[in-house]
Amino acid sequence: MSGVGIGQRPENRRQKAVKVMWTAIWLAYLGAPVNDLLHGGHAAGVQVLGWLGLVVFVVWYMLLLFRTGRGDRTEVVLGSLAVLAAQSTVLALTLGREWLVLFVYVSIASGAALPLRLARWTIPGASALLTVLALVMPGGTSFIAPLLLPALLGGFAMTGVRELIRTTIALREARATVAQLAANEERLRLARDLHDLLGHSLSLITLKSELAGRMLPAHPDKAAQQVADIEQVSRQALVDVREAVTGYRRARLAAELAGAKVALTAAGVVAELPGEPDPTGLAEESEAALAWALREAVTNVVRHSGARRCVVELLERQTLDGAVLELSVEDNGSGGPAPANTPGNGLTGLAERLEKVGGALEAGGSRRGFRLVARVPAGVATDVGSGA
Repeated sequence: MSGVGIGQRPENRRQKAVKVMWTAIWLAYLGAPVNDLLHGGHAAGVQVLGWLGLVVFVVWYMLLLFRTGRGDRTEVVLGSLAVLAAQSTVLALTLGREWLVLFVYVSIASGAALPLRLARWTIPGASALLTVLALVMPGGTSFIAPLLLPALLGGFAMTGVRELIRTTIALREARATVAQLAANEERLRLARDLHDLLGHSLSLITLKSELAGRMLPAHPDKAAQQVADIEQVSRQALVDVREAVTGYRRARLAAELAGAKVALTAAGVVAELPGEPDPTGLAEESEAALAWALREAVTNVVRHSGARRCVVELLERQTLDGAVLELSVEDNGSGGPAPANTPGNGLTGLAERLEKVGGALEAGGSRRGFRLVARVPAGVATDVGSGA
């Protein structure tokens, strides 16, 4: 792409050339001073000084426009504009009324290089200086009407262009920030999903591997069954990871309850589970959050608690904020090696999942051992199942 967008700095020579070309188009209004130098009857020395002054003016003007928005101090810009105005005054008084057009460029440079709070004073100031010089110069009054309106309109139009450039830059930066936040959120989602998926699956594979090792000498048939289960779990884990990476996986309560029964039984934990739930009317995101809560809780029971019994309940309750669906997982173990007030990555990610759907998480010691409670808004009242 050869063009340069508004508020976007040129990145190569071609884009710089395009910007210079579009800016140089407006230098066509310097035809009056150029014609005066060529046909005004000035002496050779005056012509040389006039050409030199015009070139310096144009270069200074272009530098001011190209430096716009680069963070230059206001004092530096004001000083540069003062130099530009002084050049215009000297050239107009020395060479004649045709040079009054330079003040139009001073006004435009003021609007382009200064914030509005200052440009609203410098633009009328440049226009007033143009008017005063036109009044004191012979035949200059005829130039007031053709030059005063372009000076005012051009200067204030450039303040609008400057604000448009600043807004465009801010929007571009905001879009980049939003994209970065979206990438971070996707990275966090993937980390949570992989933690929950692999933690559960690898724990189950480890347990069944240990069982197969103990059964192998005396019960090869049962060991072979455990190995077959390991293969099935690993294949399912691979499918889950692929779906998590592509963002299409959504956990279901019924599937997680079935998986919890397999994992707890393999670990030698007596499992008391509710009947198959019927989450009709429950938002998919809420059901997925509860399913992830069940998976994380069961994984912790299997890996850390040392429990011999685990009770899972799924109940609907009425609270001051309305109906909620409550999942409770309680075991008679120690709750793991870490203190209850220092949640790990799994519980932290689980709390974030529940907060996103308007739910909440509670986890801590109980009379029997350790208890985790996850709640989500229930929506429509449903028969979701009963405690064992």
